[in-house]
Amino acid sequence: MKRSFFTLFSVLILASLVLSACGAPEAAPEEPAAVEAPAAEEPASEEPVAEEPTTPEPKTVVIGFTSSITGNQEVSSKRQVNGFSLWMKQANEAGGITLSDGTVVTFDYQTYDDESNGERVQELYTRLIADDNADFLISPYSSGLTSAASIVAEQNGKVMITTGAADDAAYKTGNTSLFQLYTPASLYMSSTVDMLKELNPDAKIALVYEDVKFSTAVATGIKPYLEANSFEVVLEEGYATETADFGPIVNKITGSGATILLGGGHYPDGTALARALYERNAGLELIYLLVAPADTKFPELGDAALGVVVSSQWELKATHTEEEAASLGKEWFGPTGEDFAAAYEAEYGDPPTYHVAGGYTAGLLLQKAIIDADSVESEAVKAALNAMDLFTFYGGIQFDTSEEAHGLQIAHKMVVAQWQLNDAGELELELVAPKDVATADPLYPIPAP
Repeated sequence: MKRSFFTLFSVLILASLVLSACGAPEAAPEEPAAVEAPAAEEPASEEPVAEEPTTPEPKTVVIGFTSSITGNQEVSSKRQVNGFSLWMKQANEAGGITLSDGTVVTFDYQTYDDESNGERVQELYTRLIADDNADFLISPYSSGLTSAASIVAEQNGKVMITTGAADDAAYKTGNTSLFQLYTPASLYMSSTVDMLKELNPDAKIALVYEDVKFSTAVATGIKPYLEANSFEVVLEEGYATETADFGPIVNKITGSGATILLGGGHYPDGTALARALYERNAGLELIYLLVAPADTKFPELGDAALGVVVSSQWELKATHTEEEAASLGKEWFGPTGEDFAAAYEAEYGDPPTYHVAGGYTAGLLLQKAIIDADSVESEAVKAALNAMDLFTFYGGIQFDTSEEAHGLQIAHKMVVAQWQLNDAGELELELVAPKDVATADPLYPIPAP
């Protein structure tokens, strides 16, 4: 019994050892706790890279015009171009115009000799636009040549600033691209007629003028004003530009009983007529001529120049000022008249005439329009010109914007000047009207030869 128990006990012990050697089945290992993958780091926000500021390309504005290097408009045209050239030189030397986007605008020009010929003018302005890519245009000198050029400008939508062109007609054809600097021809003689009302309200008038657009427009334009002021027109006579012998004309003047001559045209015919009136002792109490007497060369006529009267678009003795502009509530732009005149005389050795002032102011006006428009685009510049109400040393500048007379000058006023002897016995151009700018009383009647 004891032996059986012992045997059973031994078997149990042996089985236990075997099981221990084989090892009990291991418990499945616990799965590790899920570890969240670290969130992908968002790339650090980069500071915006500052773009290098781009500098706009500079812009050279090309201004196109013709000038009369030859032909009957040579003298006045040359002076107009000299004034314009002085403006361009000064504008470029000052660094041009800087627009708000940083564009620097400078100026250049292209010009041709129009030979004082209207047909050539149209051909050349077409070339300026089509071949030379002119951005803006300046008119030639004289109303007739400007009329021809204006057709080309309007057809091509090019802004044209007209200077040296007073005829009203070009602005009454539906044009929208022309802008006139000169006082219109219809008002040219009005200040002189006002002066005559005080000097001799019974004067008899001879209207004798060059038969071209400008002087014809002046003569026909003043007739209603003469009639309204009870002046009698005893002679009305046109003469050809190429007239060399004014003897027959003078005979008609003296035979008419006229005491006052209103007329002339341009420099060559005006000087020839003045000389003929003096040499033939026409016996007039006053001689008014267009254009020619305003030139600094006119005293070369000697005694024939004494007492001759002219309307002037500008004279240094009556130059307009910033104070005057302020009193009228007008914006002022550009140099003083004294600075302009000094610069011109230093450049060309000659005092500036109103033809010079007109050429200079044409450039000044375009410069101001580009500044106001902040653009060199044609439509923007045109809009700036339409909105302009400005004062310069040259005087008031504002344009009619109606459909009937778009671009006609409505703010500029003329003065009346007369060649008189100064204390040294030299001929000097004095202002005689209006009274608020006069530097001398009118010489009336003028001395007989």
